Amino acid sequence: MAEAAAAGFLEQLKSCIVWSWTYLWTVWFFIVLFLVYILRVPLRINDNLSTVSMFLNTLTPKFYVALTGTSSLISGLILIFEWWYFRKYGTSFIEQVSVSHLRPLLGGVDNNSSNNSNSSNGDSDSNRQSVSECKVWRNPLNLFRGAEYNRYTWVTGREPLTYYDMNLSAQDHQTFFTCDSDHLRPADAIMQKAWRERNPQARISAAHEALEINEIRSRVEVPLIASSTIWEIKLLPKCATAYILLAEEEATTIAEAEKLFKQALKAGDGCYRRSQQLQHHGSQYEAQHRRDTNVLVYIKRRLAMCARRLGRTREAVKMMRDLMKEFPLLSMFNIHENLLEALLELQAYADVQAVLAKYDDISLPKSATICYTAALLKARAVSDKFSPEAASRRGLSTAEMNAVEAIHRAVEFNPHVPKYLLEMKSLILPPEHILKRGDSEAIAYAFFHLAHWKRVEGALNLLHCTWEGTFRMIPYPLEKGHLFYPYPICTETADRELLPSFHEVSVYPKKELPFFILFTAGLCSFTAMLALLTHQFPELMGVFAKAFLSTLFAPLNFVMEKVESILPSSLWHQLTRI
Repeated sequence: MAEAAAAGFLEQLKSCIVWSWTYLWTVWFFIVLFLVYILRVPLRINDNLSTVSMFLNTLTPKFYVALTGTSSLISGLILIFEWWYFRKYGTSFIEQVSVSHLRPLLGGVDNNSSNNSNSSNGDSDSNRQSVSECKVWRNPLNLFRGAEYNRYTWVTGREPLTYYDMNLSAQDHQTFFTCDSDHLRPADAIMQKAWRERNPQARISAAHEALEINEIRSRVEVPLIASSTIWEIKLLPKCATAYILLAEEEATTIAEAEKLFKQALKAGDGCYRRSQQLQHHGSQYEAQHRRDTNVLVYIKRRLAMCARRLGRTREAVKMMRDLMKEFPLLSMFNIHENLLEALLELQAYADVQAVLAKYDDISLPKSATICYTAALLKARAVSDKFSPEAASRRGLSTAEMNAVEAIHRAVEFNPHVPKYLLEMKSLILPPEHILKRGDSEAIAYAFFHLAHWKRVEGALNLLHCTWEGTFRMIPYPLEKGHLFYPYPICTETADRELLPSFHEVSVYPKKELPFFILFTAGLCSFTAMLALLTHQFPELMGVFAKAFLSTLFAPLNFVMEKVESILPSSLWHQLTRI
């Protein structure tokens, strides 16, 4: 008990000292000055000052040359060492020593130990495997060309999509919406050519032509009754992909696009059921079934996105959940990212956590949506009461530490997102394709999730206070990964192809030079210049040095004279008598 009481007393004393140095440093400064004034007689301060001034007056110009030359040499050596240490370890040696040894004495919290403990987990080891660096992915939350991208062009006169991005979309359409047997059906043959068209009007005209072919009625020579001459009249199956193209590119509103997608759903569902029954009859039928499955999944997903855009969020969530249950193996479409965004809009944070628990797995590729949504949920638990001043004074709690680590994890995965969330950089319409860990992915995430971060009180404040700490933790992320594989170098080139020319592409936030390196460089340059001037003009520089020192000590001499005029000269003798 006595030891615990003593330890508690020491901690309390330490906290009191830290608090006093934090807020009462001016009082300490004046107390020290007052003590120096009282002790000026026994310490013979006046005599020492007169001796120093006499010494300075007797100095020759050669001394100033030697002094400035030596100072320049020493500061240059420190600069060289600091630069070498920064190049090797990614941080300043002086800064690291001051943070490591002075921050604990002042009550700060060192996060390195807690972060280093997480670097050896399975998530770190599994993600260090070599992966395709610059693979371009379909944006799960891509907008509608006719209802959204084209409207932006009409208003601003700018093209939000690049040719490279639209060319990738054309390749996706040919991959998912066509197959080798399309030439057997006239409408599908037309659509196969339509997806290759570069001119939007030509694609739309081809889609209308495909629908007109299916309006032709044909007699089927099957009597309704065996002895009857009444023949059955039925329509050829509608072309679902033609409706998809019109919904994407011709519809000028989301409501119009939804109507067209509902028509596409009727046609696509019928084709899917027929091909499902015939898929085992050969490779040709299997390819048709695969194509019809892709078409059906795409239609249902876009219908859910239409419902989300039109404010029917609960309906959209239900449609997405049903789609994921019906086609659980089609994870390449990343439907869970649409589901996460819709659940965040409903503020169903428990359901969001359940989805993250399923998809934030070491065997699945990460995304900004996964990492930053996990960070948002952990920040939500502490952000409303988080204060940087209080955290620096008392240290981070366990929940705050978990939130900070989650933010660091998200920032390491994609370092471009915070500037968009903090509105330090303006947003644009997201492209149809994104590069994971690149600026395009950051735009796509922030475009839809900025409102969710703003809705959580204090979340953006916590992000603002902690996100830059990631770059101090990870030495040279371009070469070494910490929680993920090393950051790809080629992201800037790919993002410039995906993003429009009027957007300033965000480059990886390179680690800025530490303050002490800049300070040492300035000191080295200044002393070198002084050494050169002193060598060339020794007498003139000596006069300048004496004038500078006299000017520097003039305020102190003035204060000392005022204090001596107010206080009696025998105050020290009176204090010693007491």
